[in-house]
Amino acid sequence: MAVPIAISILAAGCGSSKIYPPAAEPPASPVPKLKPLGKIVRVGAQPEGLAADARSGRVAVGLRNPDRLRLINGRDGRVLGRVPLDDSPRHLSLARPGGPVLVPAERANKLIEVNLDGRIDGDPVAVGRFPHDATAAGGRIFVANEMQNTLSVIESGRVVRTLEAPLQPGGLAATANGKVVVVAVRQRVLRSYNARTLEPEQTVSGGVGPTHVVSDCSQRVYVADTEGHAVLAYRVNPKLSFADRINLPAAPYGIAVDCRRRLLWVTEPKRNRLVELRIPREQGAVRLVRTYATVRQPNSVATDEATGRVFVASRTDGVLQILDPRPAKATR
Repeated sequence: MAVPIAISILAAGCGSSKIYPPAAEPPASPVPKLKPLGKIVRVGAQPEGLAADARSGRVAVGLRNPDRLRLINGRDGRVLGRVPLDDSPRHLSLARPGGPVLVPAERANKLIEVNLDGRIDGDPVAVGRFPHDATAAGGRIFVANEMQNTLSVIESGRVVRTLEAPLQPGGLAATANGKVVVVAVRQRVLRSYNARTLEPEQTVSGGVGPTHVVSDCSQRVYVADTEGHAVLAYRVNPKLSFADRINLPAAPYGIAVDCRRRLLWVTEPKRNRLVELRIPREQGAVRLVRTYATVRQPNSVATDEATGRVFVASRTDGVLQILDPRPAKATR
């Protein structure tokens, strides 16, 4: 079992302050050499941030310039509508099956909830500086404020607590055992919080340059270590601890999980590829299944657990790739 490479920390002066390298960014994509598999739907400028709902079959896509949410019928690719936003999101998630969609509006410093029929649910909630991601756990919503190093805890439409977080909190994941795990993209660590008591628990190394984290709805969370060219697996029960490392040919970035099929979907922007990984139920190693050709600059990925369909957004070309994974169409 490999151990994630420890990040170098430089002491600044004789005090306890530390200097960390800049956070990892998505690798730039070349012009694709292979035709992307599946159906291609034009959605608008710079799509980044996806949420697919298995109950309704709808997919929410975050767009910018102008800032809005595009709603797509994930079963046939039809564009259903658009919702103007105060600012564009980087990540989207569902508060629960059937919605609403949690939309962190970064430069507006707000959390917006949008129903899957296109209506904004209640008033936007003012949170911390540059909210980057959000997740629901224990009847609350947790928002990672990337430029304030905090988590906002929302209950009944208002912020009830602000929690200290490691430097530059980015992605969030809620686990089956009542934890919220945040990946701090600048400090290169993961930290878990008790979703009920709101107390911080373990803080562990997040690898060389992590960017995103997802939960497998059971015993583990998975981190895209973009600068480390790997996916890192962590146990969450009884405590947050490193479990496994899966090396990849190129830097991973977007990541999504299909809990029903025990599949992990990871994008490799530099290769314009989508990687399919099989994840274990309890013990065991993650296994590479196959890879697929994608659209250019595949920064975001989501999956519909009802159908197994996968959605990949091209930030460069403004399109959404709709893919039904089948062994016969796999491209290695």
